[in-house]
Amino acid sequence: GAKTVPLTDGRMTRFWMTLEESVDLVMKSLEWAEGGEILVPKVPSMKMEDVARAIIPDCKIEIVGIRPGEKLHETLISEDETRNTKVVDGIYVILPQFFERKRLYKKYMDCPNIPDGRAFRSDSNDLWLNEEQLRNMIGGFDMEVKTGNEVSSI
Repeated sequence: GAKTVPLTDGRMTRFWMTLEESVDLVMKSLEWAEGGEILVPKVPSMKMEDVARAIIPDCKIEIVGIRPGEKLHETLISEDETRNTKVVDGIYVILPQFFERKRLYKKYMDCPNIPDGRAFRSDSNDLWLNEEQLRNMIGGFDMEVKTGNEVSSI
C-alpha cells in the first residue's frame, strides 16, 4: 500500500463526524426547527496529519504546501454569529439575525448563549479525536488507496 501521504500543511485541522451522526442531525433539524435556524453539531476536531497516520500507521507525511483557496482550519460559527447562537441539547443553534416570530423567540429564550465572540473553529475546539478513536469510528471500513496505476486496500 501507500507509504507516503501528501499533506498540504501540518497544522491543518478539520471537524469530524460519522455519516450516522450527519443523518441524525438532518433528522433532528427536520423535526425540531421552526424556520430560519442553522443547527451546528458539537463535533470533535482532528489534525489531518493524525487522520493520515490513523489510516496508514507507518506512512511518511510529505508536506506539499497549501493550495489557493484552501483553509488551514474550518469555521462552523464565526465570531459575529456567536451573539445569535444558543446551546440546545449539545447542538449550537444559530438564530436568524432578523426574526419577528414570537414562536421562534419563545422556543429559545431560556437556552444559554454561546460565549460572545468565541468562534467554533476546528483548531480551537474543546473536543478532539486521536488516531485510535478515529480507527474505532471507521473500524471494519475497507479503504482503497490509488497509488500510480495500482489500487491497494488498507
